[in-house]
Amino acid sequence: MQAPKKQCKRRRTSPCSGSANSCAQKRPLRPNHVWSYDFVEDRIEGGRKLRMLVVIGEFTRESLAIEVAWSFTAERVVEVLQYLFAVRGAPEHLRSDNGPEFVAQAVTRWLDRAGVTTLFIAKGSPWENGYVESFNSRLRDELLDRELFLSVADARWVVDRWRLDYNHHRPHSSLDYQTPAAFAARCAASAPKLASATPPPTSPLQQHSGPLTPDPLIHTGT
Repeated sequence: MQAPKKQCKRRRTSPCSGSANSCAQKRPLRPNHVWSYDFVEDRIEGGRKLRMLVVIGEFTRESLAIEVAWSFTAERVVEVLQYLFAVRGAPEHLRSDNGPEFVAQAVTRWLDRAGVTTLFIAKGSPWENGYVESFNSRLRDELLDRELFLSVADARWVVDRWRLDYNHHRPHSSLDYQTPAAFAARCAASAPKLASATPPPTSPLQQHSGPLTPDPLIHTGT
């Protein structure tokens, strides 16, 4: 009766497993090669639900944005992406699940015009978007499960402070224990300099209502 039940061996996941758009198949190779985005939910003290749009750069592990709002439409997602593309440059690929905000025509058509390829993971397979899922887990463990937000404005301020600390003061083991911002700066310094007289783009979100402010150290790779 005390004999342990025989355990079946698990088969190791193959690097070629999953859909063609999974993070195992389409790996980030350089800055601005692949970004990924996803939604995280939480609640304020009164019980009202908050939604957070998380955008990360998979190669540098930078948290590019955590936009906090009561709800998001496809148009609001496009606004956030417009701002990030203006200050960071557009990625080559954008990975996401099949959420309604991500597959909406307003988003996919705008990304197509911007020259960004969408990478939709297989339905019901969040592990195929492993970079952002790992980041979301850390965000929840270190912040969301420990903080009680009083309002959406309070959540925006606290979340943005955490994001800046994550980018600039948190060494990442996969980056040889550099911070994401330091690693991105090193990548930008080693990239070939492109001679261009074109001024840097201005943000298309001059009237943006949220506190979506860029990091003090913006690395555009130029």
